[in-house]
Amino acid sequence: QVQLVGSGGGLVQAGGSLRLSCAASGLTFSNYAMGWFRQAPGKEREFVASINWWGGVRTYYTDSVKGRFTISRDNAKNTVYLQMNSLKPEDTAAYYCAARFQSATMAIDDYKYWGQGTQVTVSS
Repeated sequence: QVQLVGSGGGLVQAGGSLRLSCAASGLTFSNYAMGWFRQAPGKEREFVASINWWGGVRTYYTDSVKGRFTISRDNAKNTVYLQMNSLKPEDTAAYYCAARFQSATMAIDDYKYWGQGTQVTVSS
């Protein structure tokens, strides 16, 4: 049974930083691309970042977080991270990690396994 457990969310002031973690179990982690998505109240879930491992390390970011967020993974710990710097109030959302076999994409529907979400709130 695949489980993704996200953590690290919280309340932070604008300009601050947070690091989200997502621990995976029940799958061969190195065979899976990992992604982070977010959903703000009243809005659709959207792509934030994703990372390959299989076939070579590649990362993808939505334009609004480029230069501020960094996705990384530690295959020895079966964990993916999202380092978020220079946070803005518009980054406020529930953040979800997700897993997809092999190649990373930016499409929500491509991801099969999902974590429970961790809340990030950025105050102005």
